[in-house]
Amino acid sequence: MKITVTDYLDVVSSWCFWSEPTWAELKRRYGDRVDFQWKVALMDKDGLPISREQEQWFYRRSGMMMRSPFMLRTDWYDPALPEWLAPNCVAEAGKDFGITGDEIRLALAHAALRDSQQVSDWNVAAEIGATAGKIENKKLLERAQSSVVESRVRAATAEFHALQINQRPSFVIDTEIGDRAIFSGVVKLEPIAATLESMLEDVSAYAAHKAHFGDPPTN
Repeated sequence: MKITVTDYLDVVSSWCFWSEPTWAELKRRYGDRVDFQWKVALMDKDGLPISREQEQWFYRRSGMMMRSPFMLRTDWYDPALPEWLAPNCVAEAGKDFGITGDEIRLALAHAALRDSQQVSDWNVAAEIGATAGKIENKKLLERAQSSVVESRVRAATAEFHALQINQRPSFVIDTEIGDRAIFSGVVKLEPIAATLESMLEDVSAYAAHKAHFGDPPTN
């Protein structure tokens, strides 16, 4: 039976950046038994810092919490922007070229948070994404700026809000037997892995029961 883990994220979110080792380890451990996917959940004015100074304060706090040996940079951040559409759409557009993994969005996050590149610029974001995904720059840019990709990004963001959660990242685990677990803002590996183990056991038990007894009676 199928289990799906969906990572709702914003490409330039620092807390999403810190969650990447957990995401990678989950995929390494369970990739042969679990389907992993990510979806964009755009941050808006309620989730974005109002200044670079405030952004730096958040970076210091999260960096200390994660025991990071380096500090994220804020030079790239523009508090006047209501959302960061370009990097998120570029990452999303990569899926239309077969890049469904993490390489494009990770390259964009690193370019902003570590190298202070201006990923709000469509051309800059597309160049970074094209290099990471080995895609023709012009084609990726055109797709990223298309209404189709933006509609997907906004639909995924609406889907995220419909869950009545507000933290990025949020990991949503769904099974075919109807179970769901949500970790909103939790980035440590242990609780998510423990929950996955429990849900895998339940799914296995359901499969064993069905093998012995078949589907439930209809009357």
